[in-house]
Parts: sequence; C-alpha cells; structure tokens
Amino acid sequence: MSSFKIAIGLVNPKTPMNVGAVMRAAGCYQVDAVFYTGQRFDRAAKFCTDTKEVGQQITLTGVATLLGPWPKKTAVVCVELVEGATPLPQFRHPESAIYIFGPEDGTIDQSLIDKADAVVYIPTIGCMNLAATVNVLLYDRLAKREPNLASDALIRESRDTNNNVKVNSLTPGE
Repeated sequence: MSSFKIAIGLVNPKTPMNVGAVMRAAGCYQVDAVFYTGQRFDRAAKFCTDTKEVGQQITLTGVATLLGPWPKKTAVVCVELVEGATPLPQFRHPESAIYIFGPEDGTIDQSLIDKADAVVYIPTIGCMNLAATVNVLLYDRLAKREPNLASDALIRESRDTNNNVKVNSLTPGE
C-alpha cells in the first residue's frame, strides 16, 4: 500500500458524483490518498464533480480490503452511525489515520468495525450523504489540529478566480 499520513477509505461507493465530491474534499483538507472497495465505482470511473482535478494530485486506488496493510502507526477510524460509537465533537483525531466510510446505501461490515482503532459518528438528525460526511469529518480534523491556519492569504489562495470580495468593515446595526 502507498505511504500516507491521512487517507480516506470508501466501502463500495455507489455514485461517481459522491466519489468526485470526496476527491474534492480530499484536496481541500490535504488528504494524501483515497482508497475504495467494490465494483460499483469502477463502472463509472470518471469523476463527475472533481472540478479542481484533485484526482491528478491525490491517488484514488481500488483495493480488495480496507484493512491494510497500512503504514506503521496508522489508526483505522470508521465513521458510521453505529451504537457505541464516539460522537465526533468528543473525538481526538490521531496523527496518522485512514478514515473509513460506509456506502451511501449500506453500512460498514461488523468485521471491519471490530478491527477499527476507533469508531465515530456525526451527531445529526437523520444521516448525511457520503460526501457531506467526509467533508464534516475532515473539517473537524482541521479545526481541532490547526487553529492558526486561517488567514486572508489562505482565502486568496483558495477562492475561485471570480471572487474578489472583501469585508471592508462590520459595524453593528448598519
């Protein structure tokens, strides 16, 4: 398996749109690799929503299993609505991890849950789709790990080329 610090594992993803959106999130949140199992995505391998062409910088690899072998000290973290899981606001992210997400129309197998180092869930009313869940998890990781990342320089580097809007002043009541 490839070397990485942060990776995403997708269990038999159903739609290329969700995989494309996961790839975009991977680029936004500095994920090193994305792995997936199953055959459904292979049938529609073109990224429909990878508008930033992240697939050219981050590997997307089909694998037989998401159990590894992974690089040393890599925590396996399953993200799923399962009883006994840790709520994401209470979770401390490991330094190196593969975050495994279930399919849009199913769940992560019990055998994989049993072998995970941690199982977390995002407390919501109802379930989110795959890409939304990946985005929330990765944002939570970033927010908890790098509080000094925010800056106007980051905004200028990250925003769309058609966006040149600034906040000139905020005066309450105006």
